[in-house]
Amino acid sequence: MQNPLAVRAGVPADAALLRAAEVEAESIVALLRIAVSGGLLVGLVHAANAVKALDQEYLWHQVGLAAATMLAYMAVGVLILAAIRKSVFRRWMIWAAVSADGIFLFLNSWLSLVNSGLPGDAVFAMPSTWMAPLVLAFGVLRFNPLLLAYQVLLVAAGFAGLLMWEPPSVSADAVQRMQLAMATPPNLMRVLMIALAGLVLIVAAVRMRGLLQRSIKEARQKANLTRYLPAQLAGRLAGGGLEALQEGRQQKMAILFIDIRGFTSWCEGREPQEVSRLITGFRARVEEVAGRTGGLIDKYIGDAAMILFEGESAAARALDCAGGLQAGMEEWRKVREQAGEEGLAAGIGVHWGEVFSGVTGTPERLEYSVFGDTVNTAARLEQLTKDHGMALIVSEALLEEAGVEPARAAWTALPPEVLRGRRSGLALFGKAQG
Repeated sequence: MQNPLAVRAGVPADAALLRAAEVEAESIVALLRIAVSGGLLVGLVHAANAVKALDQEYLWHQVGLAAATMLAYMAVGVLILAAIRKSVFRRWMIWAAVSADGIFLFLNSWLSLVNSGLPGDAVFAMPSTWMAPLVLAFGVLRFNPLLLAYQVLLVAAGFAGLLMWEPPSVSADAVQRMQLAMATPPNLMRVLMIALAGLVLIVAAVRMRGLLQRSIKEARQKANLTRYLPAQLAGRLAGGGLEALQEGRQQKMAILFIDIRGFTSWCEGREPQEVSRLITGFRARVEEVAGRTGGLIDKYIGDAAMILFEGESAAARALDCAGGLQAGMEEWRKVREQAGEEGLAAGIGVHWGEVFSGVTGTPERLEYSVFGDTVNTAARLEQLTKDHGMALIVSEALLEEAGVEPARAAWTALPPEVLRGRRSGLALFGKAQG
């Protein structure tokens, strides 16, 4: 059964889930309201036996008032449950239900005072006031701080008002009636209400624990997915985003490749720990610049990295990343040389164009990646940095998308490159090592 609060056009997934949880909570409260009313009616039957022995007319009125209130209270629970099951329940009805809890509590307490001929100062001697813990326990089940705050204020204000109640005249046998209000049968009713309130709180604790365990499970599943997929995709994974990612899509992206020059020859004769330290240092610098410019690191391939840029200002951010990587690698080279180590340069290639993006693989091994001629071209531009003696080569398409004029930005025009699968040459621009 689909509830109208659970799914609505234009409602964010998180908000829809929260609304569905609120309706589910109100359904549980309605069931408990029915069960509590039934339990209290059973308790009233036992109390009626004691009243019969005392043969006090006002006590029979008291039992009758309590029974009528409990039956009306049960009816509220039945109506709310029916509205939920028929999918006609609305969010404002939750506030109405909370208000009804308070009205029944105060009405029953006030009628008890009127029937007993006692002033408001004696309100807490009335067994009906012990429904207050039950009412507040229902509020805990709804896990809505604002709603619970309203409930607390309603209860506090209601009792404060009842304390001000003064009957036209205090009954001559008021002391006796106070003693009867504190006798064993009313006290047993109080104990029953406390027990029922405790039962509601147990249900609330079980429900909250279940919600916590579900959240932990979902967080663990999300964490497991991000072990295989880039961390920037974590937001898309929420609310079933993995299925959409697996379907894939065509989109425009900026693709950046960076590769350490001379890495293979440098590795010869090196200790594994030294090689590991260098790769770690390289990747730390790549991740810092990519994170600062909003790049998504698709993969590392040994001493190389592939970084993706999508969304608003993707091409401009890719250029910023390329410039940051170029400056960072140059600074790293100088630091290594000053420390007496061999300085290593890097080549960077960036291209803009249409790609296919999506998640591929099995649940045991997922991978987010992009495919297409744009990716191959960006990889080729990175390789061309060696042939042209450049640190960075980008395509004209990238500069146009970024709104950059090559001449003003001090880019060097390179001979057009005819890449495999293309009939015409690709206009390229480069920057040498600074």
